[in-house]
Amino acid sequence: MDTVTIARPGLAELVERVGAVAARRLPARETAFAVADLLRERLPGLDILTEEERLGDPDTYVSLVLHAQDEFSIVAVVWRPGQETVIHDHVSWCAFAVLSGNEHETLYRDEGDRLVEIGRADNRPGDVSGFAPPGDIHKVRNTSSETGVSIHVYGADVGRLGSSVRRVYELPVTGSR
Repeated sequence: MDTVTIARPGLAELVERVGAVAARRLPARETAFAVADLLRERLPGLDILTEEERLGDPDTYVSLVLHAQDEFSIVAVVWRPGQETVIHDHVSWCAFAVLSGNEHETLYRDEGDRLVEIGRADNRPGDVSGFAPPGDIHKVRNTSSETGVSIHVYGADVGRLGSSVRRVYELPVTGSR
């Protein structure tokens, strides 16, 4: 098993705790919720990133792989105001925690020839959530005036895969029904 880790405050403990949950081999949704509970219990601080990393990139949000192994990865995402993802879903379960900024999430359902918006959520500092495919189609945008930072834990080796994104959706979008 190849393991890639960057030393950071609180990361070793988080890796150990997530590893213990992953070793239980629960169903994907239960694993996501259990990891979300771990994040709620002891949320990493902004010092998990360097000051330079917390600046982000003026052109696009930045994903920094902090730890990657076969069973899971820990990724920090840095969003400048207004930066957003494309509409996408994921290769695995995910738990995330917002450390700064406001991540506005729009959720969708795939109806084959179009996407239907099914919900919206504003995730603020301290908010934690988890999800698992299917039903994880979303778009995320930093709607705050400050640079946002969030920690994402994925049930896959994103260091090897290059991304947590399974599919990008370019279907027409309609309002909820």
